[in-house]
Amino acid sequence: MGGGHDEREQTLNQLLVEMDGFDPKTTVIVIAATNRPDILDPALLRPGRFDRQIIVDKPDLKGRGKILQIHAKGKKFAEGMDFEVIARRTPGFTGADLANLLNESTLLAARKNKIVVEMPEIEEATDRVIAGPERKSRVISEKEKELVAFHEVGHAIVAKSLPQTDPVHKISILPRGQALGYTLQLPIEDKHLVSKKEIEDQIKILMGGRIAEEIIFGTITSGASNDIEKATELARNYVCKFGMCEKLGPRKYGKTHDYVFLGRDYADHSKDYAEETAREIDLEIKTVIDSGYQEAKHILNKEKEKLISISKILMEKEVIEGAELDVLFKENGK
Repeated sequence: MGGGHDEREQTLNQLLVEMDGFDPKTTVIVIAATNRPDILDPALLRPGRFDRQIIVDKPDLKGRGKILQIHAKGKKFAEGMDFEVIARRTPGFTGADLANLLNESTLLAARKNKIVVEMPEIEEATDRVIAGPERKSRVISEKEKELVAFHEVGHAIVAKSLPQTDPVHKISILPRGQALGYTLQLPIEDKHLVSKKEIEDQIKILMGGRIAEEIIFGTITSGASNDIEKATELARNYVCKFGMCEKLGPRKYGKTHDYVFLGRDYADHSKDYAEETAREIDLEIKTVIDSGYQEAKHILNKEKEKLISISKILMEKEVIEGAELDVLFKENGK
């Protein structure tokens, strides 16, 4: 009896030693993955349990090309299909997004009775992944269609007028997902850092749609609500997270909880500053947005003729590709 108890105790002690990772003879390697690191017990993450944590980020240009080649196996593509070109047009896509893109393009080709997938199907599939499927059943009035056209061209003209912004890839007033229209910008290369000027310019572009409505129709609509939300978040990060505000200096304001758990909001903030500072933060956020708004308004007042002429073309064609927009922008120049 006593001997059996001693053996069990020795076995238990040996198991505890192996779990702590101190036994040089241990040959068991445990690999685990999660997309919710916030709910893991800290005891699991201490040295000796899981010694190395590897963050799997979104693939870069080269990675996207390799992933596309893997998911292209078993599918028929037009001769000369360049997956590097597709990779360049899909910055920020995850592996799952790329797989979805090729699956969608194959389905689109099949619906057109094609035996191979060509670039038009790839383009349509990319739009589907980014903005959702086209909602052909959603009928909008001519007045709303005109308003959406001016709104989207407002975004595009501000983007084209700012030299350091990403190129405009497409403007569309065909409803997709929850959007009645969209202006798609794609970066030339992968970006891992964002500059102060880029954030300021992005806020100007976001304000362009609302300003175009105001200039042409003398009123504003709820169509800019998502733009305002994005601009406000950018301005808040500009001031509170990135330390780009000269008045408040290079300091982070507020403690951010990055993970959603137990009912916490995604961007939940805990104040670590005084009420007086909170008022200054609000003023600086407003200043950043107002400054972008006024600059975008100046651009669109200056380019009002372009805004009107390109919007009329967009109403007729419903979609303007980036190359065509470049031509129209130059043709309607001074």
